Amino acid sequence: MIRVTLPDGSAREVVRGTTALQIAADIGPGLAKAALAAKIDGELRDIMRPLDEDTNLSLVTSRDEADALELFRHDYAHVLAEAVQNLFPGTQITFGPSTGDGFYYDFAPAADRGPFRDDELPLIEEEMRKIIAADLPLTREVWERDKLIAKWAAEGETFKAEWAAELPQGEELTVYRSGDGWMDMCRGPHLASTGKLDPAAFKLTRVSGAYWRGDQKNAQLSRIYGTGWLNKKQLAEHLVRLEEAAKRDHRKIGREMDLFHLQEEAHGSVFWHPKGYRIYRELEAYMRRAIDGSGYQEVKTPQVMDARQWEQSGHWGKYRENMFVIPDEVPNIEDEGPIVSDGAEWMALKPMNCPAHVLIFRQGMKSYRDLPLRMAEMGCCHRNEPHGALHGIMRVRQFTQDDGHIFCREDQIVEEVRDFCALLDRVYKQLGFEKYAVKLALRPDMRFGTEEMWDKAEAELREAVERAGMANDDYGWEELPGEGAFYAPKLEFHLTDAIGRAWQCGTIQSDRVMPERLDASYIGEDGERHRPVMLHRAILGTYERFIGILIEHFAGRFPTWLAPVQAVVATIVSDADAYAKDAVAQLTAAGIRVESDVRNEKINYKVREHSLAKVPYLLVVGNREAEEGTVAIRTLGQDGQRIMPLAEAIAMLKGEATPPDLRD
Repeated sequence: MIRVTLPDGSAREVVRGTTALQIAADIGPGLAKAALAAKIDGELRDIMRPLDEDTNLSLVTSRDEADALELFRHDYAHVLAEAVQNLFPGTQITFGPSTGDGFYYDFAPAADRGPFRDDELPLIEEEMRKIIAADLPLTREVWERDKLIAKWAAEGETFKAEWAAELPQGEELTVYRSGDGWMDMCRGPHLASTGKLDPAAFKLTRVSGAYWRGDQKNAQLSRIYGTGWLNKKQLAEHLVRLEEAAKRDHRKIGREMDLFHLQEEAHGSVFWHPKGYRIYRELEAYMRRAIDGSGYQEVKTPQVMDARQWEQSGHWGKYRENMFVIPDEVPNIEDEGPIVSDGAEWMALKPMNCPAHVLIFRQGMKSYRDLPLRMAEMGCCHRNEPHGALHGIMRVRQFTQDDGHIFCREDQIVEEVRDFCALLDRVYKQLGFEKYAVKLALRPDMRFGTEEMWDKAEAELREAVERAGMANDDYGWEELPGEGAFYAPKLEFHLTDAIGRAWQCGTIQSDRVMPERLDASYIGEDGERHRPVMLHRAILGTYERFIGILIEHFAGRFPTWLAPVQAVVATIVSDADAYAKDAVAQLTAAGIRVESDVRNEKINYKVREHSLAKVPYLLVVGNREAEEGTVAIRTLGQDGQRIMPLAEAIAMLKGEATPPDLRD
């Protein structure tokens, strides 16, 4: 017999080998029908998996949405793989994880056919629905390593055989069968059967290319994406969000508003056009005022540093695959021979600003009275992201961080983090984001530092969030095991945009490792050398990505202070051209970014064009307005117009155009 303790504290003695489903049925038939999986001592497991020792058990139902969605999406991925192999014999399977809103699976198509196509998705969906309707049991099996590798090899599943051979010796190898036939190697867990899925709650969305194990040197695969939900209603709501997201796509709006472009000659780097760079400059100026008012000193550090510096900081060993390295020698200019010799010294474009800021801190003796020292940099960095991972201006190779580092004493950490939380809160709300979540990312498996160091750093961040009043459900407070950086735990701040999507932007990390590795110190009150604690922090994250988020959040309809063109004066008749010119001059003198439109076009055409360009205010003038010194104001997104004196309109626009931190 074993003892099973339930969430309400009650306990049951059951025979070893009893399943969670049997316990659910004993409690009540309704619970047995609703139960999808089990949590055994907090670990999600199959509901049909036998219990073999004393345990704490909770049953997962659709009310436990996060766990339920993870299960459903994992199962949709397996059903997708089975459907593809049913329809296209000779296709090899690889991996198929769940994602934030669905799932995907990577396939190696048979040699006699090309990659999968989007027009094949409806056929695959129909086959998936047949598998779901068959209500096939999903059964877990444990296999011996050699037998499983031999089976995969015999069936031509070379990718699965390769992966099975590389799994650590002693690790239990498990597969899941769908019915009596099809199987996939997987750790699980899964639902009890395919029939638990809702056949109307998923949709395959697109096909793209991928590489085996994410390496461009390996075989190219076809990746089929899908979105999966618990029921048809959730799917319908998600598809509406996708449709809205497509309308807001920053790449589409960026083209329409002439903000920026990207091209292959500079993979992952943004070509900012005048209007886009105006948004960038306004945001940068706003952030400079924010950090200046919070006691930061702005610095500028080199783009390229010697590899030895990156070795000392730890990045060369932990992060080199994401760095652009540069030979420190004159390249060979002859046609023959290698461009770089074997004896070249190596440097690297900086992927981050932290080590350079430590080097500034080390210049001159620092006293405990000098701390905290808050250092900021609008630092341009480069990271060697794979081409396939690049996404508009959201994920790029060259980017500028609103970076900052606070060097402080142990007794100052909590207060500095609390103050940072208050600064971030003010910035986000002034930029139009009322809702965001605060999460604490805890120590990863691969890390520097002692356990005591990590215990202390994590506890300090918790306390700071509590003092800031954010460790509660209103701020989505959550702890994320294993998600910290290799040198420090961190607080993450996840914005929620206008259509409910979450974006991780802000962060602050408490780091005792880098000051030690780079020998940063200050003289304490006792006259001895001490290590400062280094707080790495950013609010926007990167300007490129944050502007992309702003574009999609506002759907291009920026608040007036951020809009690249804040107003257009448009004429109805050519007789009003002189008045329009005078109005533009007065608006410009008041600091308004304004353009004129005196083309020989109908006013309805002009209204439509400037509305598509997302100009906040259109000031329409004709003979009457010229005579009376008025303008007819049309506000973007509103019907009708208002007539007001030009001076009054200028005052109103000047107020709207004032950044939120400069308003009375």
